[in-house]
Amino acid sequence: MSFTDAEVAYLRSQPVARVATLSGGGQPDVVPLAFEYDGTYFWVGGTGPTVAHTRKFRNVRAGRQKVALVIDDLVSFDPFIARCIRIYGRAGQPIERTGMVGPGLYMRITPTISWSWNMAGEPVGERWYEPRRSIHQIPAES
Repeated sequence: MSFTDAEVAYLRSQPVARVATLSGGGQPDVVPLAFEYDGTYFWVGGTGPTVAHTRKFRNVRAGRQKVALVIDDLVSFDPFIARCIRIYGRAGQPIERTGMVGPGLYMRITPTISWSWNMAGEPVGERWYEPRRSIHQIPAES
């Protein structure tokens, strides 16, 4: 199973994700950053010499490749309308490529499981939004 058309449209409409990696001591580290979704993979990274030394890159280079991403927004407070996609995945080692912020160093994230809430933009009712859970097939070349 993969992302629905509504989920893909939402992913492509959002400029920022929160990406979590795992430190050597087991402490999760989360950072908001720009991301790309190419229809199969998520890409995070950037340009300049300092990107290679960021905590997220150090964590992945150390072999801690499990990552989580959250892409969300708040459509309205009244009525309360929130949307979200949470993704668990596996990050590959950083590579040189040209991404959304230009040529630089980027990590490819392969989604493995995702949950989405409220892609239709409906107000919350008596119950919180029901999530849609998807298991993603790992492409053969990963």
